[in-house]
Amino acid sequence: MMLFLRQAWTIAAKDLRSELRTKESLNAAFAFAVTILLLFSFAVDVDPDRIKEISGGLLWMVFAFAGALIFNRAFARDLANDCLDALLASPIPGAALFLGKTIASFTLVLAIEMLCYPVFGLLYNISWANHFWTLAGVTVLATWAMAVIGTMFSTLCVNLSLREIMLPLLVYPVLIPALMGAMLLTTQLISGQPISSDNQIWLRVLAAFDIIFTSLALLLVETVLVG
Repeated sequence: MMLFLRQAWTIAAKDLRSELRTKESLNAAFAFAVTILLLFSFAVDVDPDRIKEISGGLLWMVFAFAGALIFNRAFARDLANDCLDALLASPIPGAALFLGKTIASFTLVLAIEMLCYPVFGLLYNISWANHFWTLAGVTVLATWAMAVIGTMFSTLCVNLSLREIMLPLLVYPVLIPALMGAMLLTTQLISGQPISSDNQIWLRVLAAFDIIFTSLALLLVETVLVG
């Protein structure tokens, strides 16, 4: 088990170092997210009460679309010089390779989200830190769900010429339950209310989604990678 986790962390560290050197995905995703938040602030009447009602939907749509730019590069960055073939031929099991790339994608998307929350607060004059730790927990759960699904489908689309189009088309329908839960919970928390008993089920949905799809991905990824 320790060897498996060490192998996964090696892959994650490699991808993070590669991304931090070029910052291609990070710059594109952050610029996209900020642009959407900025344009939306001009498109609607910036009434704090009105914005709070749609804050969860707005933020998670931005995170989902920005995340697609990150997930698209999960395996594509290794296509040059047949690096992906070398990884697949290495002794590292497919599950460890997948987990490492999922951790890297999760870290990058989470970094974008942590930068977007203050931008959102500044643009819309809204305090989002009233329930900081609960909001952080919801963000982590929902972001891991996006990372698992996004990275899994990235393995299927890596050799497609239209992967930038196909990846979102495959990912978003599967993510509907996780995104619905994240939107509802985020809206309630940004509105300054604790998670109500009616909405606590969405926390369980997010946790169950993460556990089920992470387990399925780890079991099936070897078949997806090597066919």
